[in-house]
Amino acid sequence: MNESGEISLIVGLGNPGNKYTDTRHNAGWWFLERLVSEYHFDLKPEMRFQGLFSEFRIDQRVIRVLAPTTFMNHSGRSVAPCASYFRIESKQILVVHDEIDLEPGVCRLKFGGGHGGHNGLRDIGKSLDTADFVRLRIGVGHPQYASLVTSHVLSRPDTHDLASINRSMEQAIQVMNLVISGQLERAMHQLHTVDPSLSASG
Repeated sequence: MNESGEISLIVGLGNPGNKYTDTRHNAGWWFLERLVSEYHFDLKPEMRFQGLFSEFRIDQRVIRVLAPTTFMNHSGRSVAPCASYFRIESKQILVVHDEIDLEPGVCRLKFGGGHGGHNGLRDIGKSLDTADFVRLRIGVGHPQYASLVTSHVLSRPDTHDLASINRSMEQAIQVMNLVISGQLERAMHQLHTVDPSLSASG
């Protein structure tokens, strides 16, 4: 595994518009809502980056936060200009997205790799000309059949799954300091050894 660096840009993926707000594909935006609450900043429209944008400080470092509003399939049109403007290397970018290959209640960190059919990751990798960025994968479950994937991610999770997803995102928030400071392996160990049953209980 190539080494990631300190994180300078956090990107949460989703689709704009009220009809998408509560759908699984917007899990990256849901995570940013928790980040906003944790670090006390406000996302505001930024035309230069075709998204909602803000900054916050942690340990004297400025962290940029971006929610592309280009629709998922064109996320790279938002991410690449932002990274270029602030001279942020790909390995300093954390992309938060929904992951159908993980069950609700499970979040996983990963550096690099393929897009796994996720169009947001695909477009970002194409726009950056590299897949070497950090991902936070938020499990939203798989519909069993490939033909149902699109309708699955564009639909709302039931109450039980949503509660599990919310708990897993809270667990991920707890390791953000480690991720941001470049301690990815330590963050992975802490997050990945959480008992999944803790996300499904209650």
